[in-house]
Amino acid sequence: MNTSVINSRVLYDNALNKQALSQPRHWVFSHFPDVPYNVIGIAASFGGLKAISTIVSTLPSDFPAAIVIVQHLPANLPSHLTEILSNRTSLQVKPAKDGELLRRGTVYTPTPNKHLLINLDGTLSLSNSAKVSFARPAADKLFWSLANSYKSRAIAVVLTGRMTDGALGVLAIKRQGGIVLAQDENTAECFSMPEAAINTKKVDQVLPLDAIAPALINLVNCTHQKRA
Repeated sequence: MNTSVINSRVLYDNALNKQALSQPRHWVFSHFPDVPYNVIGIAASFGGLKAISTIVSTLPSDFPAAIVIVQHLPANLPSHLTEILSNRTSLQVKPAKDGELLRRGTVYTPTPNKHLLINLDGTLSLSNSAKVSFARPAADKLFWSLANSYKSRAIAVVLTGRMTDGALGVLAIKRQGGIVLAQDENTAECFSMPEAAINTKKVDQVLPLDAIAPALINLVNCTHQKRA
């Protein structure tokens, strides 16, 4: 792994851990319903629009978790992801904004050329910090922040895309007790990102695209095992 990427992860994790000392751990969960998983981070690159659309279009309007999306976007072009997804799902879809509190049943979309992060108090941040895994927004940055904020109540989903973005973040999700899903090779337009995640040996389920939304519904609504 690239040394600068690993160092970036360590510095970021240390900063979040220091901030966590002043935050009550229960607060970040208090405005979500009593379900095992509160926030789902979805990462994609090449071919991601179709994959993301397939997932969110299948989720019910009363889906009890928040969904935060990172897709690699052209830095100098406006994104129409919010409008496109709004026409394909019954969930609320909105662009992520600094300081906004995550809410159930809402899909948050990224801003081109800005990292999308989740703070320890359950709010969102947009960052101009350096690219990670050659990307901004980067899946690794989202997953690191998601893992630190929501710990065992987090789910990461790695979809079709080029390069290896998301693999380091998968390790963070698993280190904190979360769940990781990855799209399978047969349905991914580009298997590089899911393959890198799978190669960490930390992915819980490798699924065809059409099976990912049902898996998320089952995980989020599975009440027989409550999470701390």
